Amino acid sequence: MAESSRIRRVNEAVREVVAEMLPRLKDPRIGFVTLTEVRTSPDLRHARVWYSVLPDTEESRAETAAGLDSASPILRRAVGSRLRLKHVPDLHFTHDPLPAHSERIDTLIRESQPDQGTERE
Repeated sequence: MAESSRIRRVNEAVREVVAEMLPRLKDPRIGFVTLTEVRTSPDLRHARVWYSVLPDTEESRAETAAGLDSASPILRRAVGSRLRLKHVPDLHFTHDPLPAHSERIDTLIRESQPDQGTERE
């Protein structure tokens, strides 16, 4: 189902507000985080926020998840104060595995190609 232009605008606005607030958080568990996507429910009561983290290790993912869950009320309050919405969505954070999968695929492709550095004489 295609999402409405309003939902797309809300998704982007929520992503911008949360991304702007992340560096201001004082939680050491939240390191280098990139928000990759936001999907808001049609009733605007819930927003799923996908993120990637560097370094992408199991430990950093777990720490970041705990930090983001802990900061969720602060981030939700920021969304509510900046966006004029009837309902401020609850923020649910989910690690996005796609960037790591893409990097792995790129590595496999590079490794499978013959060495481009050798020249014929």
